[in-house]
This record gives sequence, C-alpha cells and structure tokens, in this order.
Amino acid sequence: MEYKKLPDLSGLAALRAVVEHGGVSSAAAILSIGQPAVTKRLRALDACYGATLMERVAGRLRLTTPGEKVYTFAVQTLDRNTLLTEDLQSLADGTNLLRLEATYSIGDHFLPKLLVQFSERLPQYKINNRLGYSKGIQTRLVTGLADLAIMENAPDHPDILVQKWLEDELWLTVGPRHPLAHANIKTIEIQQLEQFSYVLRERQAAVRKTTDEALQNIGITNLNIKMEVGSTDAIVEILLRGSHASFLPRFIVEKYVAKAELFHIRVNNLNIKRTLWIARNRASLDHHVAESFIRLLREY
Repeated sequence: MEYKKLPDLSGLAALRAVVEHGGVSSAAAILSIGQPAVTKRLRALDACYGATLMERVAGRLRLTTPGEKVYTFAVQTLDRNTLLTEDLQSLADGTNLLRLEATYSIGDHFLPKLLVQFSERLPQYKINNRLGYSKGIQTRLVTGLADLAIMENAPDHPDILVQKWLEDELWLTVGPRHPLAHANIKTIEIQQLEQFSYVLRERQAAVRKTTDEALQNIGITNLNIKMEVGSTDAIVEILLRGSHASFLPRFIVEKYVAKAELFHIRVNNLNIKRTLWIARNRASLDHHVAESFIRLLREY
C-alpha cells in the first residue's frame, strides 16, 4: 500500500470550500485563513495527485475532470471524518447523546418548547440539534451523522424509517394591509391567485416545494413572487407590515389568525395538506435517547 503521497485533509477542505463557496476569497473566509494559504493548499493537492484539479474559465475557477473526482472524494472523506469525530465525542459523552435534526420551520417553532420539556424531564440526556433542509438531513441520517430527524417531507430511502408525527396544511395568508383583508374577503377562486404579490420561502425549503407542487397541479405557474426569504418568521413580519401574500404552515400562523393579526384566505378547490414526519436510520433503532424523545413528540 502506498503511503508516501497521501492528500492532506486541509487540502481537501480547501478544494471543497472553493467549489462550494464560489472562489478562493470566500473559501479563505470560511476556513479562517489567508487567500495565499488556500492557493498553497490547492497546489499541494495538485502535486499529490499529479493533475490540475481546478482551472480558470471566464475568470472563475472550475473543476477539471480529475478535479471532479477528487472533489467527490473530498466530500466523502470530510463527511466521514465528521462522523468519526462525532462518534468519538459520543464515546466521550457516554451513550446519552442524541443527534437531532429538524427542518427550519419545525426547528424554529416546535423545538424550543420540546427541548426545554425534554431537558426538564430527562436531565441526564444531552441533545445536539442542527437545523437544515430536507435533502441534507436525509443524507446525514443515511450516513449515520444524525440519530433522529423531524421533517416536513418524508425521506425516500430504504435505510430510513419514517413515521407520521403531525398533520398540517399550508394556508394562504395575508396581513391587515392586504386588499383582501381590507375588503373582508375570506374566500377566493383559484384564478385570483395570480392577481396578488407574494413573499415565499426559498426554493430549497420544504414548504416552498410543497407549495410549488400543489399550485402546478392546478395549473398555477405564474405567481407574482416579489421576494424569496430564508426565514418563515421574517415572512410573518413582512405580512404584518406589507401588502403581500404567502403560503405558510398552519402551525405557524394560526395563532396570528386567531388574534386577527394575520388573515387566512380560503381558496376554493385548493387544500394543501401535508404530514410532518419522524425519521430514523434503520440501523440505529435501539437508540434509547431517541426513543425517549419520540415519546415526547407523541404527546403532541
């Protein structure tokens, strides 16, 4: 086995950072090193593999064909190293650690209360919580980087066990300054949806994907989307202050609707129902901290 020309993890991290963050300067900021250090690491990686891994095309760095292979290896290696580090930390912490993942909306609105209740009820257990998009959470479950996840879309992977948690729906929601609220209109027709201006979550968000799919199924493909925002809380604030509309989870906006701060507008023949899910890797179903947390979830 050849041990003389092995890649350095810092070089692999530099390559990944340059690719995923758009350039040397951004990678340097992410890695907290200078730009010359990033360039030096990339050149060392070139020398290690005897190939040019990145080339400049139209002023931007692009992966070469060998670079694409090394980049894939870098992602796998760094992710596995993260898993190893977390596993070693779990050994140090004992068996009472739960690595919990949640999508952003669930994490922002359910988890604070759940985590406090869990800590008060079972103080001997520790939770490391991470928020993310559904696709990334599924990857972390499959690769063993997470023990348990609460998600807005059910993962589709044979290694993941999914269980129903809560039923939810997406409501067309407006604020007090919206024309529909002023006119006290509570129900509209599907064709009227294209008359309004919208602020929606970004395209990677589970709620956005569900919204887009539901609207496409009824032939609505031309919403006037004025803003895409990466926070549901921020969208609520925009609705409270402006004249936009949005499709938002009922569990988030129903308290505002009950106080007449926001308004739920029903759309004839459109009902966007969905399920919130509990997801686990089938290889780690005997995780006793996960079981305890799931019992708390079931109380909802």
